Amino acid sequence: MQSRYGRLTFGAVAALVLWFAAEPALAQSRAETLRYVTGASVNTLDPNVPGTTREAFAVSLSTYDRLVSFGRKQLNGKWVFDLDKITGELAESYDVSPDGLKLTFHLRKDARFQDGTPVTAEDVKWSLDRCVTAPVLGKAQLLTGSLTSADQFKVIDPLTFEVTLPKPDKLALPNLATVYPIIINSKVAKANATADDPWAIAWLKEHTAGSGAYVIESFKPGEQVIMKRNDAWNRGTADKSAYFKRVIVQTVPEPATRANLVERGDADLTVDLQASDVQALEKKGTLKVISTPQYNAVTFISMNNTIPPFDNINVRRAIAYALPYDDMFNAALFGRGTPLFGASWPDGKPTTSAFPFPQPIKLDLDKAKAYMKAAGMADGFSTSFSFNVGQASTAEPMAALVKESLGKIGIKVDIQKLPDAQMSTQINEKKLPFFTEGIVAWLPSTDYFYRNFYTGNQRWNYSSINNAELTAIAQEARFEPDKAKYDEDGLKLNAIHFEEMPQVALWQPSQDAVMTASVEGYTYQFHRQVDYRDLRRK
Repeated sequence: MQSRYGRLTFGAVAALVLWFAAEPALAQSRAETLRYVTGASVNTLDPNVPGTTREAFAVSLSTYDRLVSFGRKQLNGKWVFDLDKITGELAESYDVSPDGLKLTFHLRKDARFQDGTPVTAEDVKWSLDRCVTAPVLGKAQLLTGSLTSADQFKVIDPLTFEVTLPKPDKLALPNLATVYPIIINSKVAKANATADDPWAIAWLKEHTAGSGAYVIESFKPGEQVIMKRNDAWNRGTADKSAYFKRVIVQTVPEPATRANLVERGDADLTVDLQASDVQALEKKGTLKVISTPQYNAVTFISMNNTIPPFDNINVRRAIAYALPYDDMFNAALFGRGTPLFGASWPDGKPTTSAFPFPQPIKLDLDKAKAYMKAAGMADGFSTSFSFNVGQASTAEPMAALVKESLGKIGIKVDIQKLPDAQMSTQINEKKLPFFTEGIVAWLPSTDYFYRNFYTGNQRWNYSSINNAELTAIAQEARFEPDKAKYDEDGLKLNAIHFEEMPQVALWQPSQDAVMTASVEGYTYQFHRQVDYRDLRRK
């Protein structure tokens, strides 16, 4: 079969329909089954395993519960997760002490693991001890909320659990809503642990021991996951179980094939199509397209501030004014996103304390040449500009425009398209002078962005900026309880960022969720994947 998007392979269709064909009774429940196709894969059932994909994060949100979860809010008419609204999940309620140093969680009396055993505070403690003690991904994440030691977690009684903080930390509670602090059936996990693996990391990679809305029915790593509804789970809307009886998550590598599958109705939902395919489907009007700016993500062009000539602030400013922003935005994203360029600052100061923030930069070659002259490099220089292969569909057309425009101010650019692993290694080793990348903050507060992406000798400090004032303000803001003072700190941080120009924020790309018209309830989530528990069919 040939479609306007490309060849629809027999295997891709067959894999989706054979499961139904095998059991005629199940074919009658098509409306009660959600079929999700993705270009990536579910590679583990434990979200804490290094290398876990976003698709695996999404599965774990449905198979495990956490103490709390994010609420949601409307942003430009679209539903997105709400960092500032934390609701109970396994916790029926929670209390924060007046001094902000103790969080007390009261567990639901009716909460059960999928094997029918009650969820207790002992399970919560074992699970959080694992998250901060074992060699797992959660350890680094929970550190950002001052959750670092098993000594901070205390069982008060079977249904009451307490967390103690060294300082009031506004990100402690939100951290417990991220994908890592899953609450595990500790008895089951311990029964499958070994002396060499006391936290059952190997076993939990391919098995689940949770209390979530869905139970794993079959798992083929890298290919397909089938989940069936846990009818006893009642933490959905209006205390009801999840809507869909089954969810099929399947890897279909070719974006054109995924587009075709959803258009034909052989799949219900996908979120990782190419912008051109999304645009074409949107014009046809037969599918629902929910386009949400990734408000916790930023695409940028980064310069290593320690490698000449990018250690020269005027070189960085010259590049900021030599980029063809509108052309790049249209070539890379077809305009699907939120620009972070072309802002107006009437008094020359940031207009918001939030990050990321639109900056007053635009293509101005005369200004760019003046900065090159001020840097003592009026004749220009040569450099490489790198991007990873996984981003080629957006980065390649952007890179060509960067090369052409910088050539006009004397900068000769050699474009390097690097394999993902090679680029990651070179970023880790701080060897790339000039490149494009993206950042995502699960907890998108201003201090979180700055602490994690603009301070210290860490991987995520892409620009290797080392500004003592910025570091001090970011650390101070972390523990600032007064909103007015916090906003004041945010304005200072944004002013320093613009002054130093360590990298150039370009835009926040949209996440395009393409689905059949009957699917409802989609919410943009912090991990940029679907929460299957939210979805239903009208």
